[in-house]
Amino acid sequence: MFLSQYTKEFKYNISLATPVILGMLGHTVVALVDNIMVGQLGTAELAAVSLGNSFMFIAMSLGIGFSTAITPLVAEADGEGNFEKGKSSFKHGLFLCMVLGIALFLLVFVAKPLMYVMNQPQEVVDLAMPYLTLVAVSLIPLIIFQAFKQFSDGLSMTRYPMYATVVANIVNIVLNYIFIFGKFGAPELGVVGAAIGTLASRVIMVAYLWYILSQKTKSRAFVLNIKLFTLRKTMLKKLMGLGFPSALQMFFEVAIFTAAIWLSGILGKNPQAANQIALNLSSMTFMVAMGFGVAAMIRVGNQKGLVRFRELRRIAFSIFLLSTLLAIVFAIFFLLFNDILPKLYLDYDNMEEFQDNFQVAAIAAKLLLIAAIFQISDTLQVVVLGALRGMQDVKIPTVITFVAYWLVGFPISFYLSMYTEYKSSGIWIGLLAGLTVSAVLLFIRFNYLSKKMIENS
Repeated sequence: MFLSQYTKEFKYNISLATPVILGMLGHTVVALVDNIMVGQLGTAELAAVSLGNSFMFIAMSLGIGFSTAITPLVAEADGEGNFEKGKSSFKHGLFLCMVLGIALFLLVFVAKPLMYVMNQPQEVVDLAMPYLTLVAVSLIPLIIFQAFKQFSDGLSMTRYPMYATVVANIVNIVLNYIFIFGKFGAPELGVVGAAIGTLASRVIMVAYLWYILSQKTKSRAFVLNIKLFTLRKTMLKKLMGLGFPSALQMFFEVAIFTAAIWLSGILGKNPQAANQIALNLSSMTFMVAMGFGVAAMIRVGNQKGLVRFRELRRIAFSIFLLSTLLAIVFAIFFLLFNDILPKLYLDYDNMEEFQDNFQVAAIAAKLLLIAAIFQISDTLQVVVLGALRGMQDVKIPTVITFVAYWLVGFPISFYLSMYTEYKSSGIWIGLLAGLTVSAVLLFIRFNYLSKKMIENS
C-alpha cells in the first residue's frame, strides 16, 4: 500500500518521459551515427570526431542548460492556466536562446586553435579542425530548437520535439552516407561529410518543430505572432536568473566528461578512441535519465503552480524510484555485454588497423564496467536536479555540482590517469566519484526543500 502511492504514477511518468527520452536519444544518435560511419575510416578519424565534439559538448551544455529555464516557467503558467505568463516566458526564452546560440558559435570558432596546444595527436587535430568549423555553425539552429523544445515540454507536449528529432536523424544518416563515402556522385569528404549531415539535419529539425507547434491548438497561439523584440526587463532577468545557473550545472558535468576526452588524448589515440566508445554508450543511458529529469521538472513545476506541495514531493519520489530501477537494468546490461558492445564501433576486417582496434576494444570494455557502476548515481543526480529546477531552485544545486565534479571528481581522474597504472580506468573512477557525491548532496537538498515547502504551506 505504501509503495503503491509511488508506483501508481509510473504509467503517466513513462508516457511523459518516453518522447523526451527518444528525442534526447536522437541527439545522441547523431553522434552515434557519425562515430560508427567515421569509425569505418580508421581510429584517427574516430578520435578526430571525438576531439571536435569535445568542444561542441561544452558549448551545447551551456545552451541546452540555459534553455531548461523555459520549461518550469511554462509548466507553472500552464498549471495556473495563465496564457500571457506562458507566452511571455517562451518569447523571452526564445530571444535569449537565439542570442546565446550565436555567441556560442563565435566562442567555439575562436577557441578552435586551442586544439594545437592541448597535447593531442597531430594527425587527429588536423582532421578535427575542418569538422569543427561546420559543426560549430549547427549550434545556432540547435539552441533555437532547444527553446521550442523546452516550451513544448512545459506544456506537457513532449511528443513533438521527438518527431522533429526522428526526421533530423533520417536526414543525418542519408547525408552522412552520401558525403562521408562519396556516394551518388558526391565528393568523398570523410569527417567533413559527417559535419555537413549534422548541420543540415539541425536546420531541418527546428523548422519542422515550429511547423508542428503552429498546427496544434494548444501551442498555436504561443508560436505565431511572436513580437520577438518587444521585451520586458523583469522577464529577461527572471529567465537569466534561472537559466545561467542551470547552464553552469550542465556545463560542470559535461566539462568533466570533456576533460576525460582530453586526458584520454594525452594517453594516446587508442585510449581516446576507447573513451569515445564508452562515453557514447553511457550517453545513451544518460539520455533516459535526462528524460525522467525533464518529466520531474514538468510535473514539479505544475504542482508548484497549483500550490500542492505534498503532491509535488510524492510525484518527485515516484520518478526517483522508477528511474533508479531502470538504471539498475542498464548497469546489468553493461556488465553482461561490456566485451561485445565496443566491437560495434570498429572494423575488424581491416587488417592494417587490427592491432589498434583490438587495443581500443579492450580498453573500452574495462571502461564500461565502471560505467555500469555509476548508472545509479548518474541517473539519480540528473533526475533530482530536474525536480529542483521544477521548484525553481538553481543556485545551491549549481554549487553542489561544481564541488562534486571539480573539487572531487576531476582531481581523482587527473591523478589516477596521469600518475598511476590505472590510466584510462582512472579517468572513469574519478567520474564515478564526482557523480556519486553530486547524487547524494542533490538528494539531501531536495528532501530538505520539499519538506520545508510543505511546512510553510
